[in-house]
Amino acid sequence: MSSDVRLVLCGDEGVGKSSLITSFVKETFVPNIQSVLPPISIPSEFISVANNLTMSIVDTSSRPQDRQSLNREIRRANVILLVYSDHYTSERIPLFWLPYFRSLGVNVPVVLCANKCDLVVDTDSAEVILDEMIPIMEEFKEIESCIRSSAKEQYNVNQAFYLCEKAVIHPIAPLFDSKEQNLKPPAVAALQRIFFLCDKDQDGFLNDKEMNDLQLKCFNKSLDPFDHQEIKSIIYKTDAGSVTEEGISQEGFIALNKIFALKGRHETTWGILRTFHYTDSLSLSDKFLYPRFDVPQYSSVELSPAGYRFFVDLFLLFDKDNDGGLNSIELNSLFAPTPEIPASWTKSQFPTTTLCNEEGHVTLQGWLAQWSMTTFQDHKTTLAYLAWLGFEGSERGGTTDALKVTKPRRRRKTRPKPGKVDRNVFSCYVLGAPDSGKSAILDRFLNRPFYPLYMPTIKPRIAVNSVEMQGGKQCYMILEELGELEPAVLDNPTKLDECDVICYTYDSSNPDSFQHIVDLRSKYPQLDRLPAVFAALKADLDKQQQRSDQQPDTYTRELGLSTPLHVSATWTSSLSELFVQLAEAAQNPSTATPILEPEEKESPVMPMILASSAVAIVVATVAWMFRTSREP
Repeated sequence: MSSDVRLVLCGDEGVGKSSLITSFVKETFVPNIQSVLPPISIPSEFISVANNLTMSIVDTSSRPQDRQSLNREIRRANVILLVYSDHYTSERIPLFWLPYFRSLGVNVPVVLCANKCDLVVDTDSAEVILDEMIPIMEEFKEIESCIRSSAKEQYNVNQAFYLCEKAVIHPIAPLFDSKEQNLKPPAVAALQRIFFLCDKDQDGFLNDKEMNDLQLKCFNKSLDPFDHQEIKSIIYKTDAGSVTEEGISQEGFIALNKIFALKGRHETTWGILRTFHYTDSLSLSDKFLYPRFDVPQYSSVELSPAGYRFFVDLFLLFDKDNDGGLNSIELNSLFAPTPEIPASWTKSQFPTTTLCNEEGHVTLQGWLAQWSMTTFQDHKTTLAYLAWLGFEGSERGGTTDALKVTKPRRRRKTRPKPGKVDRNVFSCYVLGAPDSGKSAILDRFLNRPFYPLYMPTIKPRIAVNSVEMQGGKQCYMILEELGELEPAVLDNPTKLDECDVICYTYDSSNPDSFQHIVDLRSKYPQLDRLPAVFAALKADLDKQQQRSDQQPDTYTRELGLSTPLHVSATWTSSLSELFVQLAEAAQNPSTATPILEPEEKESPVMPMILASSAVAIVVATVAWMFRTSREP
């Protein structure tokens, strides 16, 4: 919302536009005023709807010679107060004024004001004039409301300006379809999400405590027992089945807000919507979905303890059958207040990317691993879903309280200095010759059974799970098999910067497998900057001499790395050792980065030369002092 509500008064000459303004500002009728008043700004303390706004009131002239100025002011308006005072000027509303606004391309709310009602002696005639406006309001949806007033008698003057401000701050058009006499679908969808977030126990009803919490959150005021009963009575008259002993159902909550709209109390509905960060278009604000969150270069983003706790609670709340896994129905219920499951999850074929139970349902460990990976790869997606799913952080931090930024880490041309990387989520590219066993490694990482049938990987595959380190500390490892995108990824410096460790795999039973790694590292020398672990897969089969200039053990020793770890997809212990070794290499890059250039060491000759020179200088000095002392 703008901090300035610009109200423009329009209408034919002599309907009392200027008189309405002076009566509103001076709170008394002023006769014989000028025909067009200069713009006036009303301080925020005089505004009744919101005390952080300022109203600018602009008077206009309908004379043909002032048409250019009129057009300019109408285009700048946030709301128009269209004034008429008799049968002739009322007929001009649908015949001239409203089509004229549309011809200017203006789409702002309009409030109709039947002024000079003090001149209408017959009350029935006044009501007839207002009744004539009803079909006009149905035809022109931009009309928010209409009101009778008298600037001379100070009748409904303040209310007319109040309705104008209310039309801007709490517009009825986005909420309610006056023709269908029902809430519009976007409004219903927003209210359904709010109901979902307020239904803390997810039983499908808002009990008295949940209703009171909603009232406190939105209006900073509690509901007493009488208020609770009054709300339930109002809903019961509309839909008796929406009120039960458990509380108010979702249908009842929607019905209550429909009643607010019908009775002109839609500011209550907007109070709820604004609290939950909805804009005038009934979408969540971008500032709420994507708050500012600075990430330095070479840093990564992880979930904070508060973020992990939120996703744990969410999992436990929606695991209705308590089987330790989220099935498709439970996942759909969990993601109900969001547009859909994250697009990146769908693209990577979630839940095949993480740990599932025997029925294929995501476990708590897999759920946390998936969000750890999402946050690592695209923290903005996590921030948006934290907002949609109802994470409540501090007033200052908001959803960013659920995230934390790691310390930057830099790539070095020489081996990194000793020390651990202060991170808990790591990315690993699994590289190797076709049929070397890369896919089997990813499958076994997720505790899936081993299938000996070879299926070439075309599309990239990804797997994320937790790894328990020595000492019991846990971290998350993301294994990626690049498929046909491997050349593009390895040529992309940004993608390589996202990788923490390379797992080079070869088939120890295939004599031509290891040479693929040698050729790969020769083709992409930038890989030498990354920590690496070599794995000799299919170790349960007969080991073959590799047709390469160097055997794997010699090759890795010359790089200053550990010799290849012999692994089989059928050996659980060797797999666990591989995953731990990958995690340790990522955490301690100095222990697993190839030695590319020898560290510059101080030459032993130079200190000897310096020492000899120093001794010679000392001897010469002593000799000179001795000779000087003997001279007479």
